[in-house]
Amino acid sequence: MSIAGRIGGRIGVAQPKGSETDVVLGEDWVAPEPAVAEEGHGRAARRKTIALNHSPLARKIITFNLLAMAVMVAGVLYLNPFRDSLVFQRESAIVNEAELIADVFEARMPKAAPVNLAAGDGIDLADTLEGIELPEGTQVYVFDTLGNLLISSEEVTTAEREAVEGLGVDGRSTLITGLLNRIWDWLSHFARREGGGSAAIDTRAMAEKLVPQVTPHRTQMGTSRDVQGATIFSVATGLYQNERMVGVVALTSAAGEIDALVRVEREQVLQMFVIAIIVSIGLSLVLASTIANPLSELAAAAEAGREKNARKLSPSRVRIPDLSGRPDEIGRLSGAMRGMVAALYDRIDANEQFAADVAHEIKNPLASLRSAVSSLRMIKRDDQREKLCDVIEHDVRRLDRLVSDISNASRLDSELVKEEEQTFDLMKMVGTLCEHLGREAGTKGVEFITDLPKEAVTITGLEGRLAQVFVNLITNAISFCEEGDAVRVWARQRENRVLVVVEDTGPGIPEQALGKIFKRFYSQRPEGQFGEHSGLGLAISKQIVEAHGGVIWAENIRPTDADITSEPLGARFVVGLAV
Repeated sequence: MSIAGRIGGRIGVAQPKGSETDVVLGEDWVAPEPAVAEEGHGRAARRKTIALNHSPLARKIITFNLLAMAVMVAGVLYLNPFRDSLVFQRESAIVNEAELIADVFEARMPKAAPVNLAAGDGIDLADTLEGIELPEGTQVYVFDTLGNLLISSEEVTTAEREAVEGLGVDGRSTLITGLLNRIWDWLSHFARREGGGSAAIDTRAMAEKLVPQVTPHRTQMGTSRDVQGATIFSVATGLYQNERMVGVVALTSAAGEIDALVRVEREQVLQMFVIAIIVSIGLSLVLASTIANPLSELAAAAEAGREKNARKLSPSRVRIPDLSGRPDEIGRLSGAMRGMVAALYDRIDANEQFAADVAHEIKNPLASLRSAVSSLRMIKRDDQREKLCDVIEHDVRRLDRLVSDISNASRLDSELVKEEEQTFDLMKMVGTLCEHLGREAGTKGVEFITDLPKEAVTITGLEGRLAQVFVNLITNAISFCEEGDAVRVWARQRENRVLVVVEDTGPGIPEQALGKIFKRFYSQRPEGQFGEHSGLGLAISKQIVEAHGGVIWAENIRPTDADITSEPLGARFVVGLAV
């Protein structure tokens, strides 16, 4: 895992309005220049009025919602489950009708006398058929057992069927469903097999085709279509006298009767589809407004900071809409973008301040060098010339040290991001450093004391960078000590944190310097050490510790906490890290 995430999260905190950086976000936004504000309002108005034309995301939401619904409806119409159900019901009904007609003929037959349908003995077929009420379009055919047609409803006038109130197919249709029905009929006709229908369906031929298939106590049924694709059902069943089959009755339905019922069902589905489309479009627009419009605002805010627009806006006036109150990914994105912009401005301000500090720090030794070189030309005495050469050499070393430290400090951010964290034993690393630096303290006559836990304290981080922190703190403590002073390094683990403390018995930290010692280029050194330190060590240490999610602070060691005006006994630096 990289340490970059913690660095970005920490520096992404916006400073309050009126601060030096003046990072402006969300509700803290100060209106830009009138021309820019007017242009922004115009873009917002256009997004609200014609968002669909300018939002590919909104169009995709509506398109995919409609496609899903269209696939569902097309599947329902293609599979046509209601048609199968209606066909089965109509087939059952026409079978019952045929059997009822057969029962009428059988009831008119004598029980004992012989019956010959072909000769007309025992029953008057025409008179019986005339008394039967047939639905419109239905035809009845009577055959003998050899398959010869004896009589049909086409030859006689059957009884007129009484009208039934409320019985019938609702043929009403809307413009949309009518158009869709015509499209459906065209597709059905196009998909029908070539030669599947004749010029005119002969219902008599249909009936004659079924008669040879009728056996005693077995009813035969067939289905056919005319050239318009209308469905026609045909049924043939036997006529019996005393359990002896004496003829066959065939019944054919009206053409397209079942298709009209299917059309009604399909029209209801299509009407529901149209209503669902309207509802889906409305809901899609609402969904698009809650997704596409906020994203468009975020994109517009990000585009406002591009280079070509930078001259129109005052620096640090890029407005990122505050949508963090939304409990969804857009809210997270808004918060992340606000944090990124704040981090960017913080980084820009830090770089500007760092460049200014570098220029200031370099000017001091350069001014000293220029003065020394100018004086060197006028000095005649060798001893004075030697002193000026020492000054020049000191300033050159100071510049070299300063440039090296500045280079290290400027690379620190990128190196902290690139390096990968590892798990290591903090106490082992601090103990190794103390062992090495303790010998250096001994050569100066400074007592070096360590008090570290024997058990391992494992943390995750950049071991080399943290070692740089403790080397800097310990060497600083040694540099402020004189012969007879002492440096103590100790550590304690407290629940989920570990504290590493570096103490010394040196002069302590001036009260006015306690709040400045972690700033870049600030150095409070004894007179004999002037120019030997760049003032970047503690600033770099603070940056490394905070990048690890830790804290670092400095304080004076006093004989009593009750009297803060008492002379300090030394200085104490504390580093707290998570374990």
